[in-house]
Amino acid sequence: MNPRFKALEIIQTREPIAPLANRLSPSEVFAQNVFTKKAMKQYLSKSVYKKLKISIDTGSALDRSTAEQVANGMKSWALNKGATHFTHWFQPLTGLTAEKHDSFFELSHGEPIDKFSGSELAQQEPDASSFPSGGLRNTFEARGYTAWDPQSPAFIFATRYGSTLCIPTIFVSYTGEALDYKAPLLKSIALLDKAATAVCQYFDSNVTKVTPTLGMEQEYFLIDRVFYDLRPDLMLTGRTLLGAGPARGQQLDDHYFGSIPERAFAFMNELEQEAHRLGIPLKTRHNEVAPSQFECAPQFEGLNVALDHGQLLVDLIARVARKHHLCALLHEKPFAYINGSGKHNNWSMATDTGKNLLSPGRNPKENLMFLAFFVTVLKALHVGADILRASIASAANDHRLGANEAPPAIISAFIGSQLSKTLDEVENPPRRRRGKNEEAPTNPYLKLRIPTIPEILQDNTDRNRTSPFAFTGNKFELRAVGSSANSAHPMMVLNTIVANQLEEFKERVDRKISRGRKKELALLDVIRDYITESKAIRFEGNGYSDEWVEEAAKRGLSNIKQTPKALDALVAEDSVRLFTKLGIFTESELHARHEVLLENYLNKVEIEAKVLRLMVSNSVIPAALKYQGALVETLARMGKLGFEASIYASQRKLVETLSKDISAILEGLDAMKAKEEEAEGLEMRDKAIFYAENVLPYFDVIREPVDELEMYISDADWPLPKYREMLFIK
Repeated sequence: MNPRFKALEIIQTREPIAPLANRLSPSEVFAQNVFTKKAMKQYLSKSVYKKLKISIDTGSALDRSTAEQVANGMKSWALNKGATHFTHWFQPLTGLTAEKHDSFFELSHGEPIDKFSGSELAQQEPDASSFPSGGLRNTFEARGYTAWDPQSPAFIFATRYGSTLCIPTIFVSYTGEALDYKAPLLKSIALLDKAATAVCQYFDSNVTKVTPTLGMEQEYFLIDRVFYDLRPDLMLTGRTLLGAGPARGQQLDDHYFGSIPERAFAFMNELEQEAHRLGIPLKTRHNEVAPSQFECAPQFEGLNVALDHGQLLVDLIARVARKHHLCALLHEKPFAYINGSGKHNNWSMATDTGKNLLSPGRNPKENLMFLAFFVTVLKALHVGADILRASIASAANDHRLGANEAPPAIISAFIGSQLSKTLDEVENPPRRRRGKNEEAPTNPYLKLRIPTIPEILQDNTDRNRTSPFAFTGNKFELRAVGSSANSAHPMMVLNTIVANQLEEFKERVDRKISRGRKKELALLDVIRDYITESKAIRFEGNGYSDEWVEEAAKRGLSNIKQTPKALDALVAEDSVRLFTKLGIFTESELHARHEVLLENYLNKVEIEAKVLRLMVSNSVIPAALKYQGALVETLARMGKLGFEASIYASQRKLVETLSKDISAILEGLDAMKAKEEEAEGLEMRDKAIFYAENVLPYFDVIREPVDELEMYISDADWPLPKYREMLFIK
């Protein structure tokens, strides 16, 4: 039997997994498996808890004795939760997470004990030889160190096979260079805190700390596992390299926000409960635009914890889906002809006094503060647009950006008509004459004639889906991040460019004040300058239009559509100067990351080329030749039986069409192979660019006749699961 039809038989027997018995409410299970402050108070002495809390709040290091006591309390908590092992949980440059498990079990003088020391908590030494390093270490220098990040709480990852204590950490080389996404992220968070707090002091001396916050929406597809197992392209690359589009895709708009299918609903219920146990505050779930596409989103959290939760959530989605005989596809473009998936990053800044710095206020002083931070972010985006574009670049995301389903590769900001009008009025305030009997305002902020900004902005601020960086009332939404990406990289870049701009903002204001300008007027002067200087980055229209491409070019905005060239911005002279000056990266670390990302791009495209060739050679061509042979035999019989000329001609035309498509496929494969051979020996960057420009185009050249064959070959003879089956059979 055709394996595809066997798969269809299996799916007919699928039922939603039964709900968990005695399911508890989210509030009852939330953070059950997290070493929270409540758990710390229970397992640590008051003095140790106090020292640990100070370390968490300030980022200061713990002394050896305190670390030993924290480790002992954490071990007791973990053992009571059923954990038998511990691991330093880190985020290498693969974009995924990594872990090496060690048992609490040890022999002491021949007797078994459970042991977990302060040194084991603070630092471990996983083998770093097989992780990407971009040349930062030699192959024979296998050492790498993981170091505890106490600001992100430890957690228990529990399965039916066992439980493990996971300790979030950074990952560095033997000589101290960052080999992960977390170490530079933490540096950028500290940098932003310092720069933003300094600017806050102009308005509120009570502010002593600013924390970037994040709410992250995760899109994904769910298909039956049996279909995934029959598609080598999905299994090895995460996306379908072949497949004719179904007659019905997403054009009826009937899936978006529709009733959630039962199997997906069962999966979501379990996903939420597992996420809640791990302290991930999942809040929202719904159908997305494309068939079999869904989204989940947590509430806002501090950026560091939110990003750890984002990586953990991706792992949970895959694990829970497998339990439900489903496969979660997190690739940015798993299916052609319908929308792909993103990971929308909603970013803001919050003070330790409870103020959202990107939320408009109720009075002129609060609004001046809002404007100071708001326009500084716009200015930072204008200056750092190419670096931010590089941070979202990947082989997978190239299929999505600018495809009339996601923001274009041109970085711009949408702020809505109301705020645009406000900025125009601040930049060029209307003249106002005071009457004879009208007294001058005593409040210095009222003298500035800053337009009133309502606390709740109109809905037009957050509904331009074509903008990669949209202001949505009290936050900016970076919509261009890919669904499979580790958002730590773009968020680190965003933190860094904003912190740098805040430092410059303060320098400009202080310079004016030192020359005798009143503080409020000095602030407004720089705000006006930033509004003028960042105008080119603001765009309110349709980002998908050809007119915007032309307009963006006139404004001097980059439009780099492919990853290899987009990544150049990471090692451009201005970028190196920025990151090294602020202490986020050394120059060697930047060049290493550039090489790692190029290599990642090239590896993925090379794998896709190999998989495409194998699928076509092993499945498509044999099916086509077999069907063509059957048609030729039929033609011979028709000729002997004297069928009507018109019927005979139509059958002959079908045979000729198959021959034409087969020839086109074979020619495409030969031409692609020749291009791949031509690329051998090129340097990494040149090879990546060559593949993007000369090899990737053949994917479409080969796919077109393959997809046409799928339309002609008998349904019973086509070996690969079809789009209509994968996307519409629930």
